[in-house]
Amino acid sequence: MRICIWVFPVLIVCGLVCRINADQTARTERISGSAGDVLDDDPTGRLKVYVYELPSKYNKKLLQKDPRCLNHMFAAEIYMHRFLLSSPVRTLNPEEADWFYTPIYITCDLTPTGLPLPFKSPRMMRSAIQLISSKWPYWNRTEGADHFFVVPHDFGACFHYQEEKAIERGILPLLHRATLVQTFGQRNHVCLNEGSITIPPYAPPQKMQAHLIPQETPRSIFVYFRGLFYDVNNDPEGGYYARGARAAVWENFKDNALFDISTDHPTTYYEDMQRAIFCLCPLGWAPWSPRLVEAVVFGCIPIIIADDIVLPFADAIPWEEIGVFVAEEDVPNLDTILTSIPPEVILRKQRLLANPSMKSAMMFPQPTQPGDAFHQILNGLARKLPHKKNIYLKSGEKLLNWTAGPVGDLKPW
Repeated sequence: MRICIWVFPVLIVCGLVCRINADQTARTERISGSAGDVLDDDPTGRLKVYVYELPSKYNKKLLQKDPRCLNHMFAAEIYMHRFLLSSPVRTLNPEEADWFYTPIYITCDLTPTGLPLPFKSPRMMRSAIQLISSKWPYWNRTEGADHFFVVPHDFGACFHYQEEKAIERGILPLLHRATLVQTFGQRNHVCLNEGSITIPPYAPPQKMQAHLIPQETPRSIFVYFRGLFYDVNNDPEGGYYARGARAAVWENFKDNALFDISTDHPTTYYEDMQRAIFCLCPLGWAPWSPRLVEAVVFGCIPIIIADDIVLPFADAIPWEEIGVFVAEEDVPNLDTILTSIPPEVILRKQRLLANPSMKSAMMFPQPTQPGDAFHQILNGLARKLPHKKNIYLKSGEKLLNWTAGPVGDLKPW
């Protein structure tokens, strides 16, 4: 009986797949209007950034201790530092700087299995801010309002990987006036400051490049996903992880012939994404994951299942046009939603995804390329200029509370 239930939808989708694979004459399409212009912006000449020179214990020594930090999904903090050191926007004269950057590798503290631990991050960040505020005058004149920090933890500068505890902690008080460049983005959330710049997680460019297959390869997989559906170790009851959305995917579609989903992570993972029409990008512990980057780079239409998510560079990338948004409560209807999308809509999304500028914006390549994620971050900073005059404090004025926050955060680092 179960097989019969899926026969008709499978036949429909087979026809859809054949039509999509047959109509590949117009391979790319430029984003129209202001979004496309913003994506192609060149930040050079529009801002100047001063890079603080910190003792190596805040960055290079951490990396020397554990080189794995170069390859995990939080590595943007390392590559942004390297990029800025040789970028034409860098200035060695702090008096002419528009922005100040503090190179601190707060996620480079890994468990034996490679998971970043956020528990030392608040003390490390406080230590770095105390240093720059005592050695240079620039922090004190704005209390960080013209400074930016890369904070790529699960919940940004809330510094915890579990949402409830991250919300309880809130953003580190000393960072309330700074611009935070972070992977976490969710509307109306205490861990996202107004004015923050949401960026993609790091995905190794060379590794993905090595797994590219011919563009004309047919997309024979309708829906693809590899990853956890339950986190038994941290959420044994199964209702908290991914707010139940991943569990709903598994329970509803594990036997559906349209869905190629599994917890296995095959060696052909990247190739399989390039053979798929839709790639599921559900929330996990945080609303974001590297799957979003992988889907865009490999031209697989991202199915974004994360209510209220703020996506990377949303003012430059037209996510509504290239992806499909599915509310968490609608996951049981995922098959109906996806099979109802007209072929011409799917084809246009694929043409937009094939645009090289779209892929570049999601990547942190070495060497850098025009329009890549580094440049999109600078574009975001440039669009916040000029600074408002009211960011500058009067002589002796203090707005931040240096003793606020959990007692453990106040211990020396």
